[in-house]
Amino acid sequence: MNDSHFQGVIGRTVDESQPWWPSEPRPTKGTPNVVVVVFDDVGFAHFNRYGSTIDTPNLNRLADGGLRFVNFHTTALCSPTRACMLTGRNHHAVGMRAISNFDTGFPNMRGAIPRSAATLAEMLRDQGFGTYMVGKWHLAPMHETGPAGPFRNWPLARGFDRFYGFLQGETDQFRPELVQDNHYIQPPATPGQGYHLTEDLVDKAIGFAHDHVSAVPDQPFFTYLAFGACHSPHQAPQAFLDKYRGQFDEGWDVMRERWFERQKTLGIVAPDTTLPPRNPGVKAWSALSDNERLFAARLQEAFAAFLDHTDHHLGRYIDALARLGQLDNTIFIAMSDNGASQEGGPTGVLDEMRYFNGLREDVDEAVKRLDTIGGPDSHTNYPWGWAMVGNTPLKRYKQNTHAGGVRDPFIVHWPDRIKDAGAIRRQFHHVTDIAPTILELLGLAPPREVDGVAQAPMHGISMAYALADGAGDAPTRKKSQYFEMFGHRAIWHEGWKAVCYHEPGADYDTEAWELYHADVDASEAHDLAAQQPERLRKLIALWWVEAGRHGVLPLDDRRGGALFKSAQFRGNTARRNRFTFYPPVSRYAADVAPPTGNRAFVISADLALGQGRNGCIVARGSASGGYVLFVRDGRLVFDYNHFHEHSQVQSEVALPSCRCQAGVRVDRVAKSGIATLFIDGRDVGTVHIPAMATMVSSTGLDVGLSVAPVCHDYQPPYVFEGELHSVTFDIAASRPPQAKAEALAAERVTQGLQ
Repeated sequence: MNDSHFQGVIGRTVDESQPWWPSEPRPTKGTPNVVVVVFDDVGFAHFNRYGSTIDTPNLNRLADGGLRFVNFHTTALCSPTRACMLTGRNHHAVGMRAISNFDTGFPNMRGAIPRSAATLAEMLRDQGFGTYMVGKWHLAPMHETGPAGPFRNWPLARGFDRFYGFLQGETDQFRPELVQDNHYIQPPATPGQGYHLTEDLVDKAIGFAHDHVSAVPDQPFFTYLAFGACHSPHQAPQAFLDKYRGQFDEGWDVMRERWFERQKTLGIVAPDTTLPPRNPGVKAWSALSDNERLFAARLQEAFAAFLDHTDHHLGRYIDALARLGQLDNTIFIAMSDNGASQEGGPTGVLDEMRYFNGLREDVDEAVKRLDTIGGPDSHTNYPWGWAMVGNTPLKRYKQNTHAGGVRDPFIVHWPDRIKDAGAIRRQFHHVTDIAPTILELLGLAPPREVDGVAQAPMHGISMAYALADGAGDAPTRKKSQYFEMFGHRAIWHEGWKAVCYHEPGADYDTEAWELYHADVDASEAHDLAAQQPERLRKLIALWWVEAGRHGVLPLDDRRGGALFKSAQFRGNTARRNRFTFYPPVSRYAADVAPPTGNRAFVISADLALGQGRNGCIVARGSASGGYVLFVRDGRLVFDYNHFHEHSQVQSEVALPSCRCQAGVRVDRVAKSGIATLFIDGRDVGTVHIPAMATMVSSTGLDVGLSVAPVCHDYQPPYVFEGELHSVTFDIAASRPPQAKAEALAAERVTQGLQ
């Protein structure tokens, strides 16, 4: 062994030698812990202390004992905001222009953070902190999220000692796709046993804290707790759903005014702030049909229940830190990653994948399943009108660079340092400022090198000055910040903001920009572009300068299906059309499952039923949509679930008890299909599938069992009772021409929804 750093003396014997031990990083006594809690798709007004009437008593507790920032900004989308928060760099500069599902072949969209931009976990672990991540990651390229990795962009490879959560942008809260450290696991309980992901995540976060404080009480820890709430699907236990029944029946126009008045009373916005008109495409509540109002109100109830339930369990984590004697000396941040979501479209959706398939919700049909909303068999998102309320008093939504997309709640709680508890801070800041702030508060400088890799400079500035007692009137130290998302652009500079809402395909050079004096017009209600064209021209020019500096170019306005088709899908899924699984295998996340959307495919299983009579061979998706091949009472069954419209066929004969080849052949016919069961080469049943999905589900693939039931003819986990030697998918090399045309049409519909 050659230790080039050894500073002792090595002689012939131990008596002639001098031992030496390298020093270990040890933070000074009293160094605070750091906890960053990130909510998902929660708008500026959604926290109760920011204006809403939703109960968030534990967030209120943090706000009342800490500081509320009301001029804090994000990137308008989840992965980019998280990349900025963890690195202190702008998202284009670290390869995260949009969500990590894509790699467009340009440096600004690789779907992974480069090693030249270390995460807070990497920086703090090197300083002796314990580092723990719980919840949503969404910072690894999706083709790397299979059970065999590669793991180079998973949390443990980016500085975290422990990880418990999910890798995708969303997951079912009752039946999540769970990862512990570097391997997939099954949820520890079922919905029938009371399981919900939020409670599980908080249990793990508490467990990590207990382990850390018990084992190394003299060392601080960094915990990143990223809830699935309140990203779709909006799901909560029935007691929380019942709590909000009827509370939003007055509609979004009344509720928006009510929340706006609360904001003025709370000091979140100035008394003379103007509430802008409804966002484009949002109808007056009174103009909706009875069913539209009924459906929309129930969807908002599910969202409120989800947020309330999450706050409830956040309270358990806060209480645990207090019992451990750690709360007062913990820098505790609570924030959202972007504004309220527009992915529910104008009516809201019972199943969010309708949005990504370019399908509009038939509200008159949807209300027939009203009582499933918020439960295990729903995957809902609310309509534009309620997202608009969540962003009160701001314009537009997540994905947009108007304030509704990028201005978010931000709370800092640290009793040992913050003296004017409950105060409000109005300085302009951006998510890139979090990492520099934490480092300054800990007395650390940004490292020049991490793990032998030279580090790029941070773009954010520290907000530590704003935490000082009485700093509410301190001037903003930040000078400029650009924004860009899907071609939407904006720039804030010294209290003024220029912003452009971009229509896909529009000319970047000729489309209109708006101008706002943001320091006095927080809601962007008074466009001054016509009155001050020279100021606007200079701000637009500055935007292009900042875009060049931070790697924003090339501008890319592709969205939805267009972005999925344009991005180079890498890894095994892109390179082959045959997939063979040898059970037992871990769950395969949606982006690494065989690509059966808009394709013909064959599933063939090498099995021996033996004495078994039941069980799942393969399942893809959930009760909201997908397909499942299973055995019931010795017969082969295939069920294709197109948003709760089931096409099912059972084999005409029973499976033999001996080893055989059995499966299903699915042929595409335009946008419909034909599924044919076979046993040892003989066709044994056929069913017509009226409609098939382009994007099957955000839930992945199970082999040999079914964790999330695609249909309710069985109870999960529906384990195959015989011997399952292998399961092979053969995928058609390309989509039929008519299917391609339909995909393009669906894409246009999807872009219209955006």
